Amino acid sequence: VPVTPDWGVPRRAERRARRERAARALAAGEPVPEELRDEAEDLEYTAVRERLEFLNEVSGAIGTSLDLAQTIVEVSRAVVPRFTDVAGTYLREQVVAGEGFPDGVPDTTTMWHRVALEHTDEPGRWDDVVPVGEAMPFPAHTPFFQCMTSGEPVLVPRITEEMGHAIASQFEKRDIRPLITGRSMLLVPLKARQVVLGFMILLRHPERPVFNDMDRVTGAELAARAGLVLDNARMYTHQENVAETLQDSMLPHIPARMAGCDIATRYLPGTLLGRVGGDWFDSVKLPGARTALVVGDVMGHGLGSAAMMGQLRTAVQTMAGLDLPPAQLLRHLDDLAQRLGDTHLATCLYAVYDPIAGELHLANAGHIPPVLVRAEDGSSELIDLPTGAPIGVGGVPFESVRVPVAPGDRLVMCTDGLVEVRGEDIGVGLATLCESAAHPAASMDDACDSIIRALGIRGGRKDDVALLMARLTGIDPDAVAEWRLARDPAEVGRARAAVREQLHDWGLPKLAGPAELMVSELVTNAVRHAHARPVALRLVRAYTLLCEVDDDDHDLPALRSAGPEDETGRGLRVVSTLAREWGASRTNAGKTVWFELTLPARRR
Repeated sequence: VPVTPDWGVPRRAERRARRERAARALAAGEPVPEELRDEAEDLEYTAVRERLEFLNEVSGAIGTSLDLAQTIVEVSRAVVPRFTDVAGTYLREQVVAGEGFPDGVPDTTTMWHRVALEHTDEPGRWDDVVPVGEAMPFPAHTPFFQCMTSGEPVLVPRITEEMGHAIASQFEKRDIRPLITGRSMLLVPLKARQVVLGFMILLRHPERPVFNDMDRVTGAELAARAGLVLDNARMYTHQENVAETLQDSMLPHIPARMAGCDIATRYLPGTLLGRVGGDWFDSVKLPGARTALVVGDVMGHGLGSAAMMGQLRTAVQTMAGLDLPPAQLLRHLDDLAQRLGDTHLATCLYAVYDPIAGELHLANAGHIPPVLVRAEDGSSELIDLPTGAPIGVGGVPFESVRVPVAPGDRLVMCTDGLVEVRGEDIGVGLATLCESAAHPAASMDDACDSIIRALGIRGGRKDDVALLMARLTGIDPDAVAEWRLARDPAEVGRARAAVREQLHDWGLPKLAGPAELMVSELVTNAVRHAHARPVALRLVRAYTLLCEVDDDDHDLPALRSAGPEDETGRGLRVVSTLAREWGASRTNAGKTVWFELTLPARRR
């Protein structure tokens, strides 16, 4: 960029006066004096034009992406080497973190992150002294602080040894003086909406002309454009982080092991702008060591779909806790969607796995069918079940089917974003899903990744994807013990003795003490509140020791605060203290209260 004399309104007035004098000389037939000729004006116009062209080129080079990191690099590279030899970019901590808009004027405690450094020196010369990624504050006596607080460019024609020493004092145990002393420095703030987001340090080699007032104006214009682009990228990054946080908060953290099955999940956000969708998966612990597995998809994208997904997922959790049959649960979910409004439709696949009976009980509401991989021969197939209408249509019946399964079989449930490709029949994607699901894998996570890889390369995926895989390990009949107890307080002692004996038979004598105590409390409550039916006691040895007590009273128990002289109210407090986990749920016949104990580690 050429270095030119002062410019602006005074220069334009001088040029106008020269032109008028030259015109009068020509009108009088006199030669135009040398001092009235305007060659310098052409040079200045050329310089201004080149600066405007430079700014135009920079504007086109930056902001090609809404990615904050890429935008930072583009801003730094746009000015080196044409305008400056060294360009360092610093941003406020909130901007780097993708948080909200920074508040207030920066001060001496504000942390500034060095996010980019471009230079024309030999490679590596700056890397050790001023590494990218470092965060530091700036004291009040420095030109950096003046730039960030005033929001105006700061020009230092030459960095003297004294100033170089003052600047170097900010860099502990690193001598930066040889890199900056004798150079010309221009500091320009990166602003948006009158708030300083960061600043750029521009340095020229000693052999280049120093920065001048025209460079200051050019740098300020450059920084204004860069600040706007960075703010757009910051806002996009912030909104993307909010969307991902919202999506993550709505998706459950499913345990890898449930009673009789191992579970692995994957969620991939869509590539459409917004990255918030309505896909979800879930698992719910049910009485009888059963597990409910759910995959759903609210049609559409954006916050509206995500909000609807959150409501439906919560509703499924609640209704599953009531132990409703799959078809009946979808019926109630459809009614709820009708009451919530007809702006969104959703598909849902609901399956209940009984590891003791070796059976799947499934119902479908417009969702793509699941895949069942047989452990016996490694074959895979789409489970044939009635498709049903999407949730929210209303007035359509749902049907359920029962499918026998064997230990080791795998169930694969996913949303249509994994198998659908625009312009291609969905049957092709389903066939690929079946084929990839049958591939042997070292672990459940590897199996999920294999499916994602097989289907992710087909076309450009824009929809979000939810994938749930369950390995149905089953529970051996010998690992289940059940008793029927009469509604008699004397049965409490029988229940304790039966549990103690069974745990010794299973080789779990260390669990006998706490299990007896908790069974005593739960059976006592059940016998006291049961109406007509006998009390049922069940022990299940799976990945934990599960104990369930059933009775025909529908009122769920609750923790109570017992006083020093109260004779009751401590039973559930004991259970809550000793159990790994405990809970209660309503059933068609009454309720089930359960607790789990962690199995002792096996000896190698």
